[in-house]
Amino acid sequence: MPPTRPHPPGDSPLRFTVPAHASRAAQVRRRVTEHLARLALPEDLSDSVVLATDELFANAVTHTGIRVHDTVTLTVELIRGAVRVMVADPSPVPPLPRTVDDGAESGRGLAIVSVLADAWGIAPAEPGKPGKRVWFTLARPTAPEGTP
Repeated sequence: MPPTRPHPPGDSPLRFTVPAHASRAAQVRRRVTEHLARLALPEDLSDSVVLATDELFANAVTHTGIRVHDTVTLTVELIRGAVRVMVADPSPVPPLPRTVDDGAESGRGLAIVSVLADAWGIAPAEPGKPGKRVWFTLARPTAPEGTP
C-alpha cells in the first residue's frame, strides 16, 4: 500500500467567519489573497477570485449586517479543477441581480460576479444554521500539453 501524503498546506480549504460589517472587507480580501498565493494560482485568476469574493461579501454585509452579532462565513476551496468560493450569511433572502442606471453607486455586485465567474448560484444554509450560501466557481487554467 502506498504511503498517504498529507495535503500541502495551501491545498486545504480556507474557512473563516467575520462580523458582517463593511470594516472587515480588507481583512477578507487579504486572507483570500494569501490563501490563493499558497495555491500558486495565476495572478489574473487570483485577482478575479478576490474581486468576486469582495462583491459577495459586500452584498452579504449590505443585506444582512443589521444585528450586532451577525457574521459572514467564507470558504475558499479547490474542487474539480476550479476555485469555489462560498459566502454564508444569516439572511434567508436570496440575492437578485438588478438593473441599475449609470449613476447608481451600488447594485452591480451580482453582475460583476456573473461576468468574472464561470458559474454562480445560491444554496441553502448548512443544516441547523439560518440563512443561505452564495457561491461562485472559476476554472483553473490547464497547462498546455507537453508543459510540465
